[in-house]
Amino acid sequence: MRRRDFITLLGGAGAWPVAARAQQSGRRVGLLMAQAESDTQAQDSVQVFRSRLSQLGWVDGDNVRIDYRWAAGYADRFVTAAKELVALKPDVVVAVNTPAVQAFRRETQTIPIVFTGVTDPLGQGILQSLARPGGNITGFMTYEASLGGKWLALLKEVAPAVKRVGILYNPTTAPYFNFFLPEMESASAALGMVATKLPVQSAVEIDRAVAAFAREPNGALSNVPDGFLTLHRERIVALTEQYRLPSAFGGDYWAENGMLLSYGPELIETYRGAASYVDRILRGAKPADLPAQAPVKYRLSVNLKTAKALGLTVPLTLLGRADEVIE
Repeated sequence: MRRRDFITLLGGAGAWPVAARAQQSGRRVGLLMAQAESDTQAQDSVQVFRSRLSQLGWVDGDNVRIDYRWAAGYADRFVTAAKELVALKPDVVVAVNTPAVQAFRRETQTIPIVFTGVTDPLGQGILQSLARPGGNITGFMTYEASLGGKWLALLKEVAPAVKRVGILYNPTTAPYFNFFLPEMESASAALGMVATKLPVQSAVEIDRAVAAFAREPNGALSNVPDGFLTLHRERIVALTEQYRLPSAFGGDYWAENGMLLSYGPELIETYRGAASYVDRILRGAKPADLPAQAPVKYRLSVNLKTAKALGLTVPLTLLGRADEVIE
C-alpha cells in the first residue's frame, strides 16, 4: 500500500458509520419490547434504558449495538422476535415481560437473559430461586399477588356502591393469571363484591366482554397486569367512560390515560435496573449470580377528572396517600 493511500485510509477511519464501529466492538444487546414501536410509554422506557447504559459507559452505536424488536402484544411476534435476536448472537438480551422470557428460553440456554416486567418467575419456572437464579436468566419482578386485593380495596374506598367487579386478563399473554385471581376473588368477597373473570384475547373480545359485564348495575373493572391490556389501554379507558365503570388497574400509568385509579410499581425503574445488570454481564458477571429483585417503589395515581365524570367523591384520606393527583 502506498503511503498516501495509507494516510487516506487512516484519516477516513473517524468517518466510519458508528454502527459499523459498534459491530467491530463485538458487544451486542438484544431488546424485545412487548409494545408497539409507536407506543410513547415504550419509547420512554427504551430511552431510560439507553440513558442508563450510557451513564455506565455503554453508548449505543459506539461501543455497543442495541438491536430492537417490537411484539406489539401479539404472542406469535414474541416467538419470531426472539428467534431473530438470538440469531444475531448478542452478548445479552433483555426481555420485558413473561412471554418475552419464555420465547427466549426456547431459543437459548446460554445467552444471558435479563428480564423486566415479569410476575411470579418462580411459579412460571423461570428461576430456580430469587437469591440464586441459576441458569442464564435473572432480572426485575413487578407485582406481588397481594396487590390484586389492593386494587379492589381502592375501588371500594372510592366507589362504595360497587357490588360487582370484572377482572380483565389475557390467558395467553398473562399465563400467570392464577397468581392473581385467587387473591382477587378472596378480596372481592371480603369487600362485599362478586368477582367475574373476563378473559380476552383480542380488541373485539375486550369490547364484547366489557359491554356484557356492564349490562348489570353497580359494576367496576380491574385487571391482571399484562402487556396486551397495556397495548389496548386507550380502548379500555374509553369503555370504562362509555359504561361509567369505576376502575382500578395495576400499573403506574393507567390513571394518566384516564382510568379512575392505578396502583403499582414504577415500571420505568425496572429499565434502569435492567441496564445495570446488562452492564455487569458485559463486564463478566453471570446471570446465575445476580439475584432477581422485587420492586421497591410503588405509585398510587388518582384521576379526579374521571371521578367527577362518574359522580364520585374521592376521600381526602385517599388523596393524601396518592403520589399523583390528575385534575
